[in-house]
Amino acid sequence: MHPLDQNDPLAHFRQRFVAAPGIVAYLDGNSLGRPLTASVERVAAFATGRWGGRLIRGWDEGWLDLPLMIGDELGRVVLGAKEGQVAIGDSTTVLLYKLIRAAISAAEPGRDEIVIDRDDFPTDRYVLEGIAAETGCRLRWISEGDVTPARVEQIVGARTALVVLSSIAYRSGYLADVGAITDIVHDAGALILWDLCHSAGVVDIPLDALGVDLAVGCSYKYLNGGPGAPAFAYVRSEHQQRLRQPIQGWLGSRKPFEMGQGYEPAEGIRGFLSGTPPIIGMLPLQDTIALIAEAGLAGIRAKSIALTEYAIELADARLPSATLSTPRDPERRGSHVTLDHPAFEGIMARLWERGVIPDFRRPTGIRLGLSPLSTSFEEVERGIDAIAEELTH
Repeated sequence: MHPLDQNDPLAHFRQRFVAAPGIVAYLDGNSLGRPLTASVERVAAFATGRWGGRLIRGWDEGWLDLPLMIGDELGRVVLGAKEGQVAIGDSTTVLLYKLIRAAISAAEPGRDEIVIDRDDFPTDRYVLEGIAAETGCRLRWISEGDVTPARVEQIVGARTALVVLSSIAYRSGYLADVGAITDIVHDAGALILWDLCHSAGVVDIPLDALGVDLAVGCSYKYLNGGPGAPAFAYVRSEHQQRLRQPIQGWLGSRKPFEMGQGYEPAEGIRGFLSGTPPIIGMLPLQDTIALIAEAGLAGIRAKSIALTEYAIELADARLPSATLSTPRDPERRGSHVTLDHPAFEGIMARLWERGVIPDFRRPTGIRLGLSPLSTSFEEVERGIDAIAEELTH
């Protein structure tokens, strides 16, 4: 066993994940997390028991409350959010649309600008481009470098309605100063929405304490929900009364089973639901939330820093021709490391054939997504060594 793994207080958690045959180093946890054995068992038991056994009766026996029940647990353990502010359901894209449209519709007269990072994930940018076309709002782009408080302060103003940013940059792994930026946006009189896709489960971003207005995140990365697992939405309690989401499905209505004429939203976070909850898709979240509660976010974050530090140290020594595109400062770094090299695209297929699984982001970046509960230090070393070997071929 690698010496760093021997001294890792979280090493034993790796045994709870499903082992993938032929995988030497899985370094893509920031794209798709590994499944927990408990989640496989939970889903199988649900299919034969609750679904197969109770059938339609299950909706009256708790299924309808799962989006809010699991949302409250996610809020308590991972998001630093008191109950009644987090709901599970829909995709990240749909939830971004819902919350952005709700915020824009509630903006004060004269506030017709939305701030977005030019290098943000494509979904965020595309959704905002569509909303701007629908509403006539103007997009203001942060165009150069990392999203720092100084750059945000330069661009927000009296016309800003909403700022939409990612807590961790999907490509570089840069970790934004969520608290400082949120304060700057509020000082300008605007709302802020944070995309937490690359931070939920590995970085402690206490939404309530930081004064965050809105947040969205996926659950298939560090929350191990599985491919296509539903996303989550956070709406600060003080905004729930005045924000009205635009996709008026019947399960977000006040009295859905009366089937009445005219839509009247349910009170609280339930009013941000729309259609049928993805029951099976949200079940694995329960196991990961419990695992994070057991391990503790502080310990998870500490291992994340140690894993990324080790990856950078190895890259410096064994991949000297690659460029590090991730901050060296751990305070400004998430849980993935991006290395750039013009030859990386050409070696990806060979790496995968060897059972070394990072991912690639054009034009030249390999990302090493290091999930603290399932990634070992030995995997990091094997992965970097394999990249170095393939570069010499």
